[in-house]
Amino acid sequence: MAKMWAGVTDGMTAKIADDFNSSIHFDSRMYRQDITGSMAHAAMLAAKGIISPEDADCLVAGLEAILGDIESGALPIDMECEDIHMFVEQVLTQRLGDVGKKLHTARSRNDQVALDIRMYLRQEIDDITDLVRKLLAVLVDKAEEYKSAIMPGYTHLQRAQPITFGHHLMAYAMMLLRDVDRLSDCRKRMNFSPIGCCALAGTTYDTDRYFEAEKLGFEGICLNSLDGVSDRDFCVELMSAISVLMMHLSRFSEEIILWSSWEFKFVELSDAYTTGSSIMPQKRNPDMAELVRGKTGRVYGDLMALLTTLKGLPLAYNKDMQEDKEAVFDACDTVKMCLEVFCGMIKTMSANTQNMKLAAQKGFINATDLADYLVKKGLPFRSAYKISGQLVALCIQTGTVLEDLPLDTYKTYSDLFDSDLFEAIDLSNCVEKRISVGGTSVASVESQIAYVKAIL
Repeated sequence: MAKMWAGVTDGMTAKIADDFNSSIHFDSRMYRQDITGSMAHAAMLAAKGIISPEDADCLVAGLEAILGDIESGALPIDMECEDIHMFVEQVLTQRLGDVGKKLHTARSRNDQVALDIRMYLRQEIDDITDLVRKLLAVLVDKAEEYKSAIMPGYTHLQRAQPITFGHHLMAYAMMLLRDVDRLSDCRKRMNFSPIGCCALAGTTYDTDRYFEAEKLGFEGICLNSLDGVSDRDFCVELMSAISVLMMHLSRFSEEIILWSSWEFKFVELSDAYTTGSSIMPQKRNPDMAELVRGKTGRVYGDLMALLTTLKGLPLAYNKDMQEDKEAVFDACDTVKMCLEVFCGMIKTMSANTQNMKLAAQKGFINATDLADYLVKKGLPFRSAYKISGQLVALCIQTGTVLEDLPLDTYKTYSDLFDSDLFEAIDLSNCVEKRISVGGTSVASVESQIAYVKAIL
């Protein structure tokens, strides 16, 4: 079949070349943006007297009909077409005749595809942001539920100091807030219209690029036509923001996988978000968390693929840039799926607060508070540190914990120990004494929760 771009050539290409060159199997998802952009273009052409108002009305009505037919299923997208732009124009010309051929005046597929993908990804950012906010709301509710549940805080994956589960969950909430900011910043830089840049050098027609930009909800226009058609920074930036978001989800997944193991037993995942084994009936596998962790590498790959594609391209448009779509579409699809699953997994997750507290006690994570007790009694910190370490060693030898050592034993190490010691090293008090802003006390966690709620 001859192509609509036939002219200097006969437009007849080999079947294998058609298949290799075609992008409609993945860019067809932008049909709405392509049609909406064309409506604005037709309106601009009429406003500037480049085509008649009657022709513009005819074009807009024809485009609206095509959009309606695609969405109703009455018009299947022809996968034999080269891309979604040529499909829409071909159908429009079939339906309207010569009037349909006027639509492509003062534009090129180069600026048309740049427009479509900006409009499409602008909506994707909004959808992803909504899902992040949904997950934030789930996290805040769960943090509220467990704001006083004591657990070990870790460094080097070694028990370090007592915190609350609510505090730990709010750490991820703060990460997600930054993700929302990154997505918002990316959207701002993306929201400039390339339409009117044409193939690379602009056009001889007296167009109004600002008219189209405003009609399509853009903040402004790309001010250099070469840059307008060849820029894919916004794709890279979005995929970078998504990669950071996926990294956060992956870190959280790793902890959920650890916590749900028999070795920790800190949390229990709902049956709805675990799977079983084909031969081991006792297994409840955290497959959803593992898949999120695994799909993070996939999104990183999408980002690296596009960066590598772009790194050696001269200006302006090159066919290599067709490779942007599958990568960025896959990254968006993947993160949305992961966020949806994550919301349900966290919402239905329960914490085993007894196991958490027992792990905190056995980890001697109140040893720092024991040393602080002696310091407040006047002992130099290094001396207090040594005594605390000796007492921990004694507990390990005798199979007990600091809270259960008798006061007489403490006094053999220092006369500064008194009966108020046990209040100082009580895990609940250790947590509540962390009164600094951002700390793990219940009041601090409540403040963090209120902060996120105010933003949401």
